[in-house]
Amino acid sequence: MASSPLHFSTPLHTLFSSPSLRRLPRILFQDSLFSQPITHKKLAVSTGIRGVSGSGRFCWTAKASMAGTATEKGKGKVEVFDSEEDLSVSLAKHTADLADKFSKEKGTFTVVLSGGSLIKSLRKLVEPPYIDTVDWSTWQVFWVDERVVPKDHDDSNYKLAFDGFLAKVPILPGNVYSINDALPAEGAADDYETCLKRLVKSGVISVSAATGLPKFDLMFLGMGPDGHVASLFPGHPLVKENEKWVTFIKDSPKPPPERITFTFPVINSSAHIALVVCGAGKAGPVHAALENSQNSDPLPVQMVSPEGELVWFLDKNAASRL
Repeated sequence: MASSPLHFSTPLHTLFSSPSLRRLPRILFQDSLFSQPITHKKLAVSTGIRGVSGSGRFCWTAKASMAGTATEKGKGKVEVFDSEEDLSVSLAKHTADLADKFSKEKGTFTVVLSGGSLIKSLRKLVEPPYIDTVDWSTWQVFWVDERVVPKDHDDSNYKLAFDGFLAKVPILPGNVYSINDALPAEGAADDYETCLKRLVKSGVISVSAATGLPKFDLMFLGMGPDGHVASLFPGHPLVKENEKWVTFIKDSPKPPPERITFTFPVINSSAHIALVVCGAGKAGPVHAALENSQNSDPLPVQMVSPEGELVWFLDKNAASRL
C-alpha cells in the first residue's frame, strides 16, 4: 500500500464527547492500530456518523460541522503514514497538485523551503512522473530560514536544498532566492526582506488581503524535537516579533548560532503550509500542538496558524502519542 493518511480536524476526545454524539456507539482505538495492514475506510461526521465496513486497520476522516466541534483555527488537516517513504510519495503529489493549480491561475508558484530532513522528503519530486510533468519554469524558491554561513558550507540550508533537490530539477537559477552570504546576520536579514518587498511590488509574490504581508503559495516547515520551526526557538524573544518580515538571531540554541528567519506574521500569511515531521523523538511536540495542550508559553510549532490551509505530514512514530 503506497500510503495510509489519517485525517482529523478536531481532537478525538472533543469530537466524541459532543452531546450530539453521545448516543452513538463508542469507537475503540487499540494499541495495535499502527501495526495492522491498512484498509481505507472513512468516518464522516456532520449530523451523524457513517462508517464503511471492512477488516484490518482503517483510515478515517472526521469533518465536524455541528455546534461544539468546530476545528480550531490553524489546527489543520493531519495525515499519518506507516513510513517516511509513504509520506514522501504523498507529499510529492500534494506539492505537484498545488504547483499545477497556482501555475495555471497566476503563472507562478512561490515555494518556501526549510532545512533539516525536509529536503529528503521532497525526493519523489525529482522522479517520474513529476520530474517530467511539473512546470518547473513557474517555480520561485525561497527559504523560511537560513544559517549565516557560505553557500558551500555543510550547515547551509541552500547547499542542502541544492544537493538534494534544486540541482535535480530544471528550476531557473534566477528564480532561486538565497540569502547574501557575504553579509553579517542583521544585514542578510534586511537584504532578504528588501528582496521580498521588491518581489511583492512586482507581483511575483502575492499579498495577503488580511495582513498585507507576502502570501507564499506553499511553505514547507519541519519541526525540531524541541518544537521549534524555522529558526524560531522555544522561549526566544523572536517568536513574538511582529514588525519585521525577516529577522536575525545570533544566539541560536542550536548551532550554528547566527541565522536569519521569517517571522510568524509572514509564516502565517501563507496560502498553504505543509508541516512535515518524522520520528518518535518529535512525538511530544506533535502531541502538544494537536491535542490542545494549554500552557502560558506555547511551543513555536503551536503558533503555526496560517490564514490558508495547514496540512501535517506525519509518520506513525511522530504521531504515536496522538
